[in-house]
Amino acid sequence: MPEVRLQKIIADAGLASRREAERLIEAGEVQVNGRVVRELGAKADPERDHVKVRGRLVPRPAPKVFFALHKPPGVVTTMRDPEGRPTVADLLTGIRPRVYPVGRLDWDAEGLLLVTNDGDLAARLAHPRSHVPKTYEVKVKGIPTRAALEALAAGPMLDDGPTRPAFVRFLRRAEQNAWIELTIREGRNHQVKRMCEAVGHPALKIRRVRFDGIALGDLPRGRYRALSDAEVRALRAAVAKAADAAAAESKDARRARPRRAARDRL
Repeated sequence: MPEVRLQKIIADAGLASRREAERLIEAGEVQVNGRVVRELGAKADPERDHVKVRGRLVPRPAPKVFFALHKPPGVVTTMRDPEGRPTVADLLTGIRPRVYPVGRLDWDAEGLLLVTNDGDLAARLAHPRSHVPKTYEVKVKGIPTRAALEALAAGPMLDDGPTRPAFVRFLRRAEQNAWIELTIREGRNHQVKRMCEAVGHPALKIRRVRFDGIALGDLPRGRYRALSDAEVRALRAAVAKAADAAAAESKDARRARPRRAARDRL
């Protein structure tokens, strides 16, 4: 495992916040392999080095685990619900160590939900601007015209700004309604519902069928499976690629800003 900063190791173990961990380091309360470390930039390998805080050994991190869950409709994407509704935690019995979902699926939606104990990877995958593609099969009200599908693909305007261009494909009719396939590269709240509403075809059913290269396949509702090593590597590669894309987009946006007149800079 690569070396990471001491304050992160301490915070990840739940012994202190990162800021408090920094104060402990500066105060000489942290040791690595028996040596007091006071430098905030110091790093250690959490799986191989012995890190102590005030004489207490920091436990080694649990191995990273990754699962694909088929979340049924009517289940809340959280590990605990104060209202007592069914949660994904009810479906994850038997998994150790403690895991949590990557992002969210609306309570009435179903489909592929990733769960893991890798907080860094989960945060990057779930970020609203992650660029990692997520594919949904959506039953929409009415039969969308070509113009409506093109508007959906172009990225409709929502109340929090325009969405990114999406991939849209008509799948089939369903009596007076239709199923479409929608792939997006961001993750705003209720985004699929709001996009469909914006083009005049509210979503009636939503099923996520793919998260980047990981497919729901024939995984039964309420069941989960472990991701393969290849799938985990693909996820990490997707996150790295998305980070590069976001950086390039930010750079292009800065270049596109009109320069202020010289007198405005004086």
